[in-house]
Formats: sequence, C-alpha cells, structure tokens
Amino acid sequence: MAEDVNLSSMQTVRGVVKWFDPTKGYGFILSDEGGPDILLHINVLRNFGQSSVADGAVVKLIAHGTARGVQAVEVLEIEPPKREDMPVLSDFADLDMSEVNSQPMEAARVKWFDKGKGFGFANVFGRSEDVFLHVEVLRQSGLADLQPGEALAMRVIEGKRGRMAVEVLAWEAAVI
Repeated sequence: MAEDVNLSSMQTVRGVVKWFDPTKGYGFILSDEGGPDILLHINVLRNFGQSSVADGAVVKLIAHGTARGVQAVEVLEIEPPKREDMPVLSDFADLDMSEVNSQPMEAARVKWFDKGKGFGFANVFGRSEDVFLHVEVLRQSGLADLQPGEALAMRVIEGKRGRMAVEVLAWEAAVI
C-alpha cells in the first residue's frame, strides 16, 4: 500500500554524501543545515541517471519527512567531491587539461567495472578497442561504481598503456 505523502513537507536540501552503497541500494546525505541523515534510495538516484554517487559529493535534492525519517524524493544536481589540484593519475601529469577538456565527450557503455580492483573497461560506440576506467576518475566525476551496460559519456585520451577515460559522466547528466 502506498504511503501518503505530505506534499507540504517537501523541501530543497543541499548536503554531502556520507556514504552510498549501490549493492545495498541506498546511502545517506548529511544536510548542510544539520538535522537527521537523509535516505537516498538507488531508484531516486537512477531517476537522475546514475547508479552510484561518490562519498563526499555535494547533492542538491528534494526531500520529505516520513514516519521513518527524511527521504530524498528527487536528485536535482550532483557536484563531484572537492580534491587537490593534482592529477588524478600519474598518466595525466603531463597533460594540458584545458586541451583535454576541449575534447568532445564520447558515448560509451560499461563493459565491466570492479570497484574492489579499482578499474574496469568501457566500449565507445563505433570503436572496437576498450577504454580503461579508473576508480579515481569516477570519483573525480562524482561516481562511485558502474554497472555493466550502463550508458556513459567520456573524454578519452591515448594514455601510456592505451585508451583511457579522463572524465566520466552518467549519460543523462552529459546530455542535459
């Protein structure tokens, strides 16, 4: 039976991802204004076009109070976690990032990704070779994990060991 939702309790909230576990299907957001943790269910995140979000990412969302606590209803925006001004990987140390950022995003699908190993591969549409995906590149882009078949938009470079992603976005976030 569907729970009655008090629409007057809806509010826009900005907060930081405390943790999110795609395997469990949920995580929690700490509101900038304090108060109880906000439950973020994977279905709400998927409606935004992502299957994961990195710990420390800043999220703007619509939430409402229920008998079981505060829950996210809609994700409006995700900002990747802040990081130092150092290259994410040593492969990127000699790159001119302004030149890299001028490259187009390429449509791709995840072939496989293993968060425990910290890497995986994707295929760019229309190309046969795999593109290496590193977990730190995901984290810098606000993602924490990827599922096989998930649609992405990526900036790809020719790295020291082959093609590799330097930026990854969920497909829905890239087309907005």
